Amino acid sequence: MLSAAPMSGGLTEALVAWLLRLAAVAVLAALQACVVVPRTTEVYDPDCRVMARTMDLEAVQIAAIRGCTDRSCGALLAAAGATAAASAVISGSIVIVGNVVYWFEKQGRCQRDTPP
Repeated sequence: MLSAAPMSGGLTEALVAWLLRLAAVAVLAALQACVVVPRTTEVYDPDCRVMARTMDLEAVQIAAIRGCTDRSCGALLAAAGATAAASAVISGSIVIVGNVVYWFEKQGRCQRDTPP
């Protein structure tokens, strides 16, 4: 039967510090300084017989975070997270407004067949 032996305070602190560094590296590897940008695409609408534009969001990696140590990792994570969140809010707003404009544009050019 296994029993958990209490660890000394210094060893526990070192283990916690090591696990925190490992977690920070894992988060940095996943985050990698991404931003969200609006993207416009054209698709054919067979009902209206027109090419219609739509906007959507695309995640883009702008930089890789490498070589941070201890406290600098926290600052880099905070900056990268704030940048990603701000770009998502701003780009999301642009996409909503753009899609409304494109919808009105499509309605003005729509050539649906009307039954006699």
